[in-house]
Amino acid sequence: MSSRPFAIRLQNVTQRFRVIQERPDTLRELFSTFFRHQSSYHDFEAVRNASFEVPKGQMLGLIGRNGSGKSTVLKIVSGVYRPSAGTVEVQGSLAPLIELGAGFHHELTGRENILLNGLLMGYSKREMLEREQRIIDFAEIGDFIDSPVKQYSSGMYMRLAFAVATEVDPQILLIDEILSVGDTGFQDKCFERIRNFRRAGKTILMVTHNMAQVALHCDRAILLDKGAIMADGLPDDVIEVYKSLLALEAVGAH
Repeated sequence: MSSRPFAIRLQNVTQRFRVIQERPDTLRELFSTFFRHQSSYHDFEAVRNASFEVPKGQMLGLIGRNGSGKSTVLKIVSGVYRPSAGTVEVQGSLAPLIELGAGFHHELTGRENILLNGLLMGYSKREMLEREQRIIDFAEIGDFIDSPVKQYSSGMYMRLAFAVATEVDPQILLIDEILSVGDTGFQDKCFERIRNFRRAGKTILMVTHNMAQVALHCDRAILLDKGAIMADGLPDDVIEVYKSLLALEAVGAH
């Protein structure tokens, strides 16, 4: 456990979702199911009893297969989900990049969304107008800044979302696969800004399937599988555990 104060702390966190197994097609089927007391759903635990701390200034990579609970953890930390059990503590201002286009109003222009996002993060109109040109310059989307974002490609969404989230200077940055969209040159520019964030002592929690990015940029990695923490430690060590898990799965499939 680090002696540094924490930015994020999860204690015994579980996140359950109710999964509908079948939907009655007719009113007769609905009543029939009700009177037979048959359950048409089951509870699914996307995250199971997860506990970890992220010290201030650390970059942590969350890795694992699709459906392992990585994105759910980020949404719990960001406050999108309230955990079914356990506690979550976050110390510091937070900027989430957890879903492409999240926080954008599709009918508004990019410029209008810059202001809207800033106001939602607690900044004044004057403060956002001071940041506006820097955000536009970083996003590199040209005249589209004055077009409705519903016309944007996924790459343009990512550029603007990343530019806004990092220009408002949060203490904690959450990133969920958003950097997998876009060209290599822009990704390099994003990671240069992330390196500057790290040098400034910011905390970063990143979900990705790119193990090279985890090994290169992260101080630590956590492997999730079926909602549970399987490994927690140095990135290279945790990546090896993940590779072994995938290898065992491949053997079992044959």
